[in-house]
Amino acid sequence: MTFDQAGFDSFLASQNEPDWLTGLRRDAWQHFSAMNWPDRRHEEWIRTDIRAFQIGKYGLPATEARPVPANAQLLSGVDLGGAIETVDSYIVSETLDEELAQKGVVFGSLARICAEHPELVRPHLFTAFDPDYDKFAALHAAFWSGGQFLYVPRGVVLDKPLHIGSMLTDGGTDTTHTLIVLDEGAEATVLHESNGATEESGGLQIGAVEVIQKANSHLRYVNLQEWGYGTYQFGHQKALVGKDATLQWTLAAMGSLLSKVNQSVDLVGPGANSQVNGVMFTQRRQHLAYHTLQHHRAPSCHSDFLYKSAQQDKSRTVWRGMIKVDPIAQKTDGYQRNDNLVLSESSRADSIPGLEIEADDVRCTHGSTTAKVDEEQIFYALCRGFTRKEATRMIVSGFFQQIFDRITIESVRDALGAAIARQVREYE
Repeated sequence: MTFDQAGFDSFLASQNEPDWLTGLRRDAWQHFSAMNWPDRRHEEWIRTDIRAFQIGKYGLPATEARPVPANAQLLSGVDLGGAIETVDSYIVSETLDEELAQKGVVFGSLARICAEHPELVRPHLFTAFDPDYDKFAALHAAFWSGGQFLYVPRGVVLDKPLHIGSMLTDGGTDTTHTLIVLDEGAEATVLHESNGATEESGGLQIGAVEVIQKANSHLRYVNLQEWGYGTYQFGHQKALVGKDATLQWTLAAMGSLLSKVNQSVDLVGPGANSQVNGVMFTQRRQHLAYHTLQHHRAPSCHSDFLYKSAQQDKSRTVWRGMIKVDPIAQKTDGYQRNDNLVLSESSRADSIPGLEIEADDVRCTHGSTTAKVDEEQIFYALCRGFTRKEATRMIVSGFFQQIFDRITIESVRDALGAAIARQVREYE
């Protein structure tokens, strides 16, 4: 079955879910059918060419477990409070410490919890994520499968991180929807890894992440993406941060053939604070496009976005950032920056920062830099006995150090550093 009317009818028939959720899916499918594919002349897609992408080549998400070895990188020395593992959207395992469950924490399959705890899911599902954003968003809303859900009750603090692992087999399809809800005063750390079964595997990932934070809640969310080099990814990721809540979101993208991801943080309550740390490292003919939005919808909020990218071979990154300040959002403090390190003559980095400010009492700054490896630094390293490859690796690691210094989880710092270091090659 593929993503057509027969496939949709078959998919609905295979789901044992509440009527309200089926209604959402039917609406999304109707909207998908009525929409056009993205127009390359549109500003959002003008730098991302998807003419080679054919949706008909991919089937629907898996309906049974497929044995694939786990590939966790963020868990060294980490004592987990719970874990969810998926393969091609199918939930293969889910665990949660009994102590956390007794405190009211709910963590597991979104599809299952929609039926068991609709009072927790229904008020929040699709409140941050917009199924009508584009054709890919509508397709996801119609066909999301498995998924992960976390709910932390009011005042509950999770001392142990939770882990989500998403695997994609060669030629597989992943449509998982991740929904995280933190009630007032709650705290949690979530480590989310997405990997291909092999380095060369292909596939399709059309996913979404929704984060809902109530007043005074605190979340550390880490998202590491290393899909196989033949994978297409189209993602929508959005957080709603309430009054005096804090969000630290660390994102690393190093896999896939082509990724087009929209990442948005909406500061919806006074005093909300967000920090987003982004790392992109590309090689071969990879194309990674990340469009970020810091939307200040309430007064006295602070947002801090820092993206760093390095490009090898004939790869390309696109970062398009926007700070949007509503008229009500006085006393806004917004910052965004994108730095690029071009490691070959054939690679490319596009960086487009932007501001849209409708308030008059704000402080908003943005910046972008693009440069090659400094040959003088290489020269001094060679004089001290390092090879050119070792020198380049040190310079690249130093380039990303500012990001590493902002990450408060040791296992995440180590994993990102190792992942980048093993991909750096020598260039003349």
